[in-house]
Amino acid sequence: MSRRNPFEEIERLFERMSRELDEASKRWGSGETYEEWESGLESMAVDLVEHDDEFVVTADLPGFERDDVSVQVTDQTLQIEAKRERALDEEEEQFLRHERRHRSMRRSLRLPAEIQKDGVSARMKNGVLTITLPKLEVEEAHRVDIE
Repeated sequence: MSRRNPFEEIERLFERMSRELDEASKRWGSGETYEEWESGLESMAVDLVEHDDEFVVTADLPGFERDDVSVQVTDQTLQIEAKRERALDEEEEQFLRHERRHRSMRRSLRLPAEIQKDGVSARMKNGVLTITLPKLEVEEAHRVDIE
């Protein structure tokens, strides 16, 4: 006698709800499935550490490759964007179960001080992005003689 999965009915209910939401979102005109829309709301986990002469930002981007990620710095704002496109051959497949996500993530951080934009460096290893942002050296005030 085989044992019945007590959660099987709940899983079927969630799958049916997901299909219904997909159909509803198509009728609303967005063209995105519910899963695509929902996954776009994800935010990446980041750490911001301050050292004497630099800031270091570490962001978790599991499943993303280096070429999927862009980093921009403007004024005192750091913007990280990760985008993974759906493979063309996946669109033609008839999935029985499709749980791997094709998503975009975006995070914007306001830095506590100005940075040297040309000195910013980034590296990515095993889905972890590390960005080093050297602080802009603040010049001492220059005394102006009044004539």
